[in-house]
Amino acid sequence: MKEFVEKVSNNRHLTTEEMTEAATLLFQDQVDVELMQDFLVALSKKGETAYEVAALANVMNTFALPVDFPKASYMDNCGTGGDGSNSFNISTTAAFVLAGAGVPIAKHGNRKISSRAGSHDVLEALGIRSDFTPQETASLLRQEGLAFLYAPVIHPKLKRISTVRQQIGKPTIFNLVGPLTNPTKLTTQFTGINRPDFIMEYATVLGMLGRERAIVVSGAGGMDEASLAGQNEFVLLDKGDLIPFSLTAEDVGLTAAEPFSILGGDAVENATIIRSILTGERGPCFDTVVFNAGIGLFASGQTTSIKEGVQLATESILTGNALRKLEAVVNFSRKHEKETVAR
Repeated sequence: MKEFVEKVSNNRHLTTEEMTEAATLLFQDQVDVELMQDFLVALSKKGETAYEVAALANVMNTFALPVDFPKASYMDNCGTGGDGSNSFNISTTAAFVLAGAGVPIAKHGNRKISSRAGSHDVLEALGIRSDFTPQETASLLRQEGLAFLYAPVIHPKLKRISTVRQQIGKPTIFNLVGPLTNPTKLTTQFTGINRPDFIMEYATVLGMLGRERAIVVSGAGGMDEASLAGQNEFVLLDKGDLIPFSLTAEDVGLTAAEPFSILGGDAVENATIIRSILTGERGPCFDTVVFNAGIGLFASGQTTSIKEGVQLATESILTGNALRKLEAVVNFSRKHEKETVAR
């Protein structure tokens, strides 16, 4: 590992073969924790390449638990996180909206690393367990077409690395690979990163990993979500073609709003925000969710434009379909918790 730390510290990129070897070492218990920290920090300072990200994602996927999910055209709308915006859990909320609109969702996620409330922190505050077995997750997908995959369960080898990431306390390459290591065979994906300079490379990685269609966004102000606060930069991956485009909230019939209007809090506070949105409370939080869900609907091929996607996402909430998805997953979680206790 020392040679890789030295090379990266000297601002030199790793080849696919070198990154594959380095990534494999990260998952070995005998590798020194400080060396792991040094490597991840140096890699972040240098700036990760598409080849380095793809190599780590492929290595992680070899260590993932095998999961026999029911066949469907699943989508993931997990972002990389780490944008420092302190917003509420936008993509988690959008997942319920997408599922309510008929898109099969298998959303990968984790607890907080560099934010106040990660996806699975807020899910637990909503009443949804994070410790589903792969078999329970498959059952939930069959019943509801929606499940949240907890990274430490799917990727048990991440436990030691998660401790290292928490000690670093800042985004690392593992934020970038989070959305790329979903064990479900995804055909489409909508994901966000807080690096506008990297969206083309990130879309390239998605193509390398077999996505037929995907959208990558870097939001206004450095968000890893589409923002109401200005121009958002995108790349659409469509059967190998990479198509960059820009979009504002006004372009799809929504009202611009400042970043402070979507600030979140801890998991309990964010759960309250999510429920208020899914019960139809209008405002910047609602608009941000339907903006992102609308992009997801367009990415999945459910609509022919993002503006049409925003309209369909709004219907998913106002008809109660999105809230019903939330309640169905909560009820499933409660039922299986009782069965676990009974055993």
